[in-house]
Amino acid sequence: MLNFFYNSNIFIWIEKLLSFINSIFFALLLVGLSFALIFSPPDYLQGDSVRIMYVHVPAAWIGLASFTLIAILSIFNFIFKIKNLKLITKSIAPIGLIFTCIAIVTGSIWGRPTWGTFWAWDARITSMLVLALFYVIFIAVHKLVSEEDNANKISSIVAITGLINIPIIKYSVLWWNTLHQPASIKITGSSTIHSSMLTPLLLMFFVLLMYCALIFLMKYKTEIIRIKKKNLKRL
Repeated sequence: MLNFFYNSNIFIWIEKLLSFINSIFFALLLVGLSFALIFSPPDYLQGDSVRIMYVHVPAAWIGLASFTLIAILSIFNFIFKIKNLKLITKSIAPIGLIFTCIAIVTGSIWGRPTWGTFWAWDARITSMLVLALFYVIFIAVHKLVSEEDNANKISSIVAITGLINIPIIKYSVLWWNTLHQPASIKITGSSTIHSSMLTPLLLMFFVLLMYCALIFLMKYKTEIIRIKKKNLKRL
């Protein structure tokens, strides 16, 4: 299985996926932005500032989902020593960090007209900042620790430890008095967000997921090339 991921055939599949995503990405982006900026209504309290939600919320979802996936894959890598998993986690980490930072920045911009301040040591905001720090540590370990096995072990421990922060972020609005409102979108219950806002929100989430796929495939391809060059030097 490992040879499949290092085989040249994987590059053909990556290029095909990149071409396919590129062919539809900008059309989907245009549709998503049109719904988010033009067709969706302003909020009756927040006005047009609510449109920041269409970037802020998907970015937060991606930041949380990316770290959760990294932690789960790190657990498998820690137990089963599957080398390809480390390439996947290394390729996902920069994406998660970028979108976590986007969520923090857009949340700060949104907070100024809504709460009257750019920053508050709110439980949700603080736990998101902690998430960004875990991403930075995870990436720094692979950059600074030269011995690859040690880097994988340390980064896996960082990811598994950071997983504790995910439910804290999720339930912080319920466990503490925070500036954030409770979740408006519920998988198991009825959502409180109107379809006129939910549709562009989901569209933008899908568009950003496509963008994540582009970044991941390019980063993953780079990691495979790096490993192949490293293995050739050893021969």
